[in-house]
Amino acid sequence: MAKNVFTEENFKKLDQVIAEYKGKPGALMPVLHEAQKIFGCVALEVQKKISEGLNIPLAEIYGVATFYSQFSLEPKGDYVVGVCLGTACYVKGSQSIIDRVCKDLDLEVGKTSADGKFTVVATRCVGACGLAPVMTINEDVYGKIVADDVPGILAKY
Repeated sequence: MAKNVFTEENFKKLDQVIAEYKGKPGALMPVLHEAQKIFGCVALEVQKKISEGLNIPLAEIYGVATFYSQFSLEPKGDYVVGVCLGTACYVKGSQSIIDRVCKDLDLEVGKTSADGKFTVVATRCVGACGLAPVMTINEDVYGKIVADDVPGILAKY
């Protein structure tokens, strides 16, 4: 079962962040960044709290949170498995890698496992084109892999 990040303690931390930035120009981005650190995402209930605290319309907050790829509306797993689908990686077979990751973890792209351990994401260029195709797990980078490498890599986590 995924851990509950929406605790009273975390909302108190968010209140402190909102109080620190309230009334300052450009407060929304740093508050969203801090909220993402606290909760692992900026879910609707977090956005509502920010909206009330900063007196910014919820629609504006939602627009910013969905525009920038660093923000997630749902909690991510402990291990975020990213497979690059940029041109160099795609041409070298990254589709078969992401298909294998999804099959082995029994997850769809963009989803998190029920135990909160893994999230699968399709990424665009990670800047390691010379290592194509590339898969990342959090900060670890795996290059020049094939679909048959996936089970061994996932087993480390």
